[in-house]
Amino acid sequence: MLYGLIFSNFIRRCGAQTLPEYLEMRYDGRVRNVVASGTIIGLCGILANNIVTSVGIVSGFVGWPQEIVLAIVFAIILFFTFISGLWAATVTDFFQVSIGIIVVPLFLKMAIDKFGGIDFLQANWGGGDVFAQGVTGMKMPILSIKYPSALTFILLFGAALVWGNNYYWLKIASCRNEKVARNSYVIAGLLLIAIFMIPLAFVGAYAGASIPEVFTLFGGAIAPTAAYGAFAKLFPPFVASIFIIGSVAASISTASTATLGASSTATRDIYQRMINPGADRAKTLRASRIIMLLVGIFTWLLCYFPGGPIYLFAFANAWLVPPAVLLSFGAIWPKFNSNGALWGVVAGSITMAVLTLTDLLGIFSIDKWTHLAIVGFVITVVVGVIASSMKPSKYYGRSDWNYKVSEGKREKVTLNETDKTALELIRTGHLYMADITDALGVDSRASTESIEKLDRGGYIERAGLTGSKFYEFRATEKANEVLPELTEEEREMVKVGLNKAYVGFLKAASKSTEDANSYIKDNGWNSLKVSSITSHLTRMGYTVEKGLFRIVIEVTQKGEDAIKRFA
Repeated sequence: MLYGLIFSNFIRRCGAQTLPEYLEMRYDGRVRNVVASGTIIGLCGILANNIVTSVGIVSGFVGWPQEIVLAIVFAIILFFTFISGLWAATVTDFFQVSIGIIVVPLFLKMAIDKFGGIDFLQANWGGGDVFAQGVTGMKMPILSIKYPSALTFILLFGAALVWGNNYYWLKIASCRNEKVARNSYVIAGLLLIAIFMIPLAFVGAYAGASIPEVFTLFGGAIAPTAAYGAFAKLFPPFVASIFIIGSVAASISTASTATLGASSTATRDIYQRMINPGADRAKTLRASRIIMLLVGIFTWLLCYFPGGPIYLFAFANAWLVPPAVLLSFGAIWPKFNSNGALWGVVAGSITMAVLTLTDLLGIFSIDKWTHLAIVGFVITVVVGVIASSMKPSKYYGRSDWNYKVSEGKREKVTLNETDKTALELIRTGHLYMADITDALGVDSRASTESIEKLDRGGYIERAGLTGSKFYEFRATEKANEVLPELTEEEREMVKVGLNKAYVGFLKAASKSTEDANSYIKDNGWNSLKVSSITSHLTRMGYTVEKGLFRIVIEVTQKGEDAIKRFA
């Protein structure tokens, strides 16, 4: 929820489709390359965790060997991801959450009906107080820097898992607008807490109170992480199978999203940038499928990570700590530069890689003192801050720069046609970087260069230097010196965020969807340019976007009034 509230406007307005792409916009390409590598490791670890968790649940329920279940679940995930995509995974998420909303509370209700309420848990909980102690009587510390503790949970699962995770960024970037992105994350967070986390915690408590003897903690053969499946066996087979299917489906859906996140990062940020920058769509598609198989092989190896899913999940999220730090610093600290970002993430990642290797080889284990993520966080921050101070920041991070044109110095710059096109869009009322990048049809690196040049030259003014305001612009009076002079009617249009082409689109859209599509085709607008225009018109209140599987543009009364005035 916090991620959606803080970053929905920021992500939607900056225009970057992936987190590494944003890091290149804010820092440079070297940072993007390094972060992409760490992101792939982290996402593969999350994928492996989902697979191992599913295997534990199914194995605990049916009693099959985990190796066989692992192969089956792994094949299903790769097959599903191979034939689908982000949209298919998102739709599947929706239906599986809908099932979970029914299945999980039903599981808890049947457990209460079968065993009783809180009195049963308190009377049969081996650890004492079911709300304060684990089943063996241990308590989780709050501020300890050793894992597990509340502090490491917050860092790993509250920050790194989300803030440094590419597929959470992807889902916001893919939303229709900022409002949809923000509301989606808030609603999802509330559902997760009320419908899933709390009921599942009680289901686990009932498993520990009713059948403790089957778990390895008490001399049994079943791992505690398989409690869900083991407990489901106590209920009628048909109902229990529904419980298992719902749980496994949710894990597979999440795993498929992680697979897409890892493979898309490898394809976009490594193959297309470092291996074969000139690849066409067909070559890129073939490469993405090969990359997905390589991701699968690496993930298979991670499934045998020592310590099981709990420690595997922590290991995976540790690799997402450095990009989470860079995202936070980039959003709130203009002075933090590419030198600090590069050396911070390199030092943090190398340190974690070395500590992971020494732990696996039995040479040295940092877990005796603290968790890997704590070390990665501290190293990234300390080295990043020191390295940042050793080289000058970008122009907007310097002490003599003021984002307000009237209160700060500006430079003499020479504009090219791309710069002027971007400036024309801003003069027309396109406020955000996302609109500029889409309308230009260029990589965010190119649009960033144009915007920075326009900013340094005093042709535009940012709304601020932090958060989403950094990617919100307005044209200054100086813009009119390099742009074509407007007629009186064009000036009136620009005042309300329109031009002749946009008025023509409104007129076509007011008639029918077919007329709107014909207008788009006649003007040669590609999908990105259409997205830029419709987003702008919707923000200005001239249109509304409806539809679930297909966007339908409807002209509002304000749009109709604009048509009457200018058409």
